[in-house]
Amino acid sequence: MPANLPPQYFEAEKRYREAQSPEDKVAALEEMLTIMPKHKGTDKLRPDIRRRISKFKSQPLKKGTTSRRDTAYLIEREGAAQIALIGPPNAGKSSLVAKLTNARPEVAEFPHSTWNPTPGMAHFENIQFQLIDTPPITKEYIEPWMGDLIRRADMVALLIDLHKDPLKQLEDTFSVLEGLRIFPDGVPAPENLRKAPLFKKMIVLVNKVDQEADQEDNEIFLELWEGDLPSLGISAQTGRNLDSFMQMIYDLSNLIRVYSKTPGKKPDWDKPFVLPRASTLEDLAGRIHKDFIRNFKFARIWGESVHDGQMVQRDHVLHDGDVVEIHT
Repeated sequence: MPANLPPQYFEAEKRYREAQSPEDKVAALEEMLTIMPKHKGTDKLRPDIRRRISKFKSQPLKKGTTSRRDTAYLIEREGAAQIALIGPPNAGKSSLVAKLTNARPEVAEFPHSTWNPTPGMAHFENIQFQLIDTPPITKEYIEPWMGDLIRRADMVALLIDLHKDPLKQLEDTFSVLEGLRIFPDGVPAPENLRKAPLFKKMIVLVNKVDQEADQEDNEIFLELWEGDLPSLGISAQTGRNLDSFMQMIYDLSNLIRVYSKTPGKKPDWDKPFVLPRASTLEDLAGRIHKDFIRNFKFARIWGESVHDGQMVQRDHVLHDGDVVEIHT
């Protein structure tokens, strides 16, 4: 069956042949893929273009060249914590970020559609977490700057595809991380490392648990894996367990939300102070204003661990949900 390709396709194909850099070739190939009609006549052409895209995106840069792929991307932290989403091609990282945030990363059927990290803010009750969509990682290739991005993140979520040998995907991803000397909290690092390892809180997300029948496959995978990391079967398509994912992030972040009030007024329940667990009144006072520490006299507190309005001093340890009235 003839492909019946439109003129715009051949214009993009010409740009592909004339392109000098891998980035320009990929841009032209992706345009060709977008323009190409979907029918039996293009069934063989479409996967060929996808293979070429994957090939060019996995090519390391020549020495002396500079481009956006040289950059060690620095994503300024926003919200309560920064979570890097990592995983193999087409696991659904971009779809997950698009589902949970206002960010609009490119979501495509072909692999390696994400080149740059894309941050987005995901809501959990009255606070936000920053999720970062990242380029795929494989044992064959990882963007040079990805190690720095992962190291700076507060937490790492490993996203894998339930329907594409999830056990191998997970093992390959852990192998890449080990090459970067990055290990999950609680997992011993090899003793022969030349440089110090870095330990990170990690979550394993098994994506594409779209239907009830997929849940059984997810349970089989978990039995085969026998891992100790927090894990969750989700669906970026249907929204399955995404609320549980956000709850898991909050629980693992070891954060508390504390509310400040002035005498005679109610607290602002929409704007809590987010502090590390086991923070004290002095920590909160410093977060509100530096003068509060110097002029601190006492505070009254409302919460589960105290009597309402109980007077406490600056070394009092705060709990999630406490309401604090500082007197100076």
